Order: sequence, then structure tokens, then C-alpha cells
Amino acid sequence: MLKGFLPPRAMTVFAFCTAVLVAASSGAVTPLYHLYQQSMNLTPLLITIVFAIYSISLLMALLTVGGLSDYIGRRPVIFGALLLNVAAMILFSTASNVGELIIARAVQGVCVGAATTALGAALMDTNRTLGPLLNSVQIFLGLMTGALGAAILVTYAPDPLHLVYEILLVVSVVLAVMLGAMPETTAGKTGALASLKPHISVPAASWPVLLRLSPVNIACWALGGLYLSLMPTLVAITLHAASPLIGGIVVGTLMLSGVIAVSVARHWPVRRLVLGGCSALIVGVAVSLIGIELQNVAALLGGTFIAGLGFGTGFSGTLGALLPTAGPNQRAGLLAAFYTESYLAFSLPSVAAGLAVPYIGLSMTAYIYGAVVMVLTAISMIASLRAKG
Repeated sequence: MLKGFLPPRAMTVFAFCTAVLVAASSGAVTPLYHLYQQSMNLTPLLITIVFAIYSISLLMALLTVGGLSDYIGRRPVIFGALLLNVAAMILFSTASNVGELIIARAVQGVCVGAATTALGAALMDTNRTLGPLLNSVQIFLGLMTGALGAAILVTYAPDPLHLVYEILLVVSVVLAVMLGAMPETTAGKTGALASLKPHISVPAASWPVLLRLSPVNIACWALGGLYLSLMPTLVAITLHAASPLIGGIVVGTLMLSGVIAVSVARHWPVRRLVLGGCSALIVGVAVSLIGIELQNVAALLGGTFIAGLGFGTGFSGTLGALLPTAGPNQRAGLLAAFYTESYLAFSLPSVAAGLAVPYIGLSMTAYIYGAVVMVLTAISMIASLRAKG
């Protein structure tokens, strides 16, 4: 790889664009699930399993190579992640059965897990002022771009099962080449092999906050998992919206409002973030379920937008409340515990939903799922109202 010659601010732009690309690549699969259902005879359970494999492989990558860039540098890890994204796009474009789709999703999960921390660290290395905000919005912005972009291609472009991935592949290659001009932002250190050992720990001072906010954190990520796995199918079948674009717009709306929430509320006090996020999540899910019951796309979109506001502020508030409870040498283990909880919530409830669909139907599954999300959120809201400070 060429030695970088551009200034640090170039790495800020590059890292943000690459983070958005990686997230967009993972979100682009969602509007295509309905096509995979037709071509591969996928059931809702198989769709959620494919999604869960992605989430679990992402988590495993976070827990192992998540800190590797601190030791060997940001550029090698980013380059490896981009190569994995290229491999994933090739696997997706050639997949002809569910087994190959699962392999592609697993590779993509490793890519996202490796890229997330290296790119996030590069953003913080080069811009301490905007770094936290860029790190907070890139995942929502990427998922929105991927879901909407793929939905548009599915609706209007020829051969979407290949074209979507070919476009993302080309962009990944271009960014991999551009990386050669970017500066390295950390000197690295010894101990790379030891860093691959997962380290999960929760300091004693963190337990009260973690227990209080885990219900809403689980609710947020479980809702995101449902949207990114079953929502396009739910929209197509229960709301009788034939166009794949509608499902993509619904998923994109959740992510767009998450971006808005994180951007607008980033200076709010933590308590206000948590309580505001809980309130918005409960109201948004309730309105969304009414939209499903009435088969009204506008109501579903409105509820989704409100729920996304809750997702964004709830996520920000949970992290804002949790991180100060740990010392500098305890935060890595605490974050590992937090993301383990988050990504398990991202995947396992959606698999449970996939299991339930054949027995109680998509609509009833959505009602029960939404009710559980609201109950979990209410638990954290009540606990936060009763907590001091």
C-alpha cells in the first residue's frame, strides 16, 4: 500500500464516507429479501436466520479484531475490511441458494465489525470535535442510503440482484485505492495477538446504569433488527404494498429519523435523552402498529419516524449514561459487554419472530413484537424516572 501523503482532514472525509459505504452495503440487502423469497423460496424464518448470522459474525469480529487497529494501524484494518466488502459483494451477486446467502452475510458481518472500530477511531484521531457526531450518525446514514438506494434499483433498474452489488463493489474498490493516499493516524504498538482475545467486563459502578437501561437498549436494537429483516415482507404482505420501494422507504425512514435525533439532541443532558427516547419509542411503535392494523402506509411511516427519533436518542442516552461510570482502562470491556447485548438483541428477537410467523401470521407477530418493545422501554423509563440524578 502506498504511503499516505494527504493531510489528516482528508482521512476524516475518507473514513466517514467509507463507514457510510460499509453500513450501506449491509442495509442494501434488506429490500432484496422479497426477491430472494421468490427465487430461493425463503420463509420468514430463513430470512431472519440470514440476518442473525450477519449480526453474530459482526459481533464476533468486534470482540476479536475490534481493537486491532490500535496495534497495527488504521490503514491495514480498513484495507482488509474493504477487501472483505468486495468479497461479500461478489458472494451476494453470485448467490443461488440460502447457504450461499448465509456465507455472504457472514463475510459481510466480519467486514462491518472490523471496519466499525477502525474507521471510528480514525475519525476521532483526525477530528475530535466532529468525530463523536460523525461516529453516531454514520451507521444510521449508511443503512438509510443502502436500503433506499437498493429499493430504488429494485423498483426501476434491470437485474437488481446483481446491479446493487456491482455498484457497491466498484465503490469499495475505488475507496481501497484511495486509501493509499490517506495518512496513518496512529503509531501502533506491540501486543496485536493478545488484543484478539475477547475482553468483556462490567465494572461494579456500571451495573446499576446497565441494568436500568438494558431494557430500552434491547428494545431499540430489537426494533432495528425487525425492520432490517422482516419489515419489507411485512409491508408487502400485510399492507398490500406491491412496490419494493415502499418497504425501502419505511426502513430508510427509521434510519433517517435516527440521524436527525442524534444530530439535534447531541447536546441534551443524558437524562433528557433517555426519557425523551423512551417516550418517542413507545409512541412511535404504537402508531406503527396502528398503521399495520389499518393497512395505512402513511400511519406506519409516521410511527416509524417517531420510533426512529426514540432509537437515536435512546442509543445516545444509554451510551452517555454508561460510559462515565467506567474508568479509562475499563471502558473497552464495558463497551464489549454493551455491544454484545446490543447485537444479540439485534438478531435473536428477529429469529424468534421468524419462528412465530408460520403459526400466528405476520401481523400478529408484529403486534406481539411491538408490545414487547414498548413494555421493555417502559421498564427503563420508569426505572430512570425513579433513579436519582
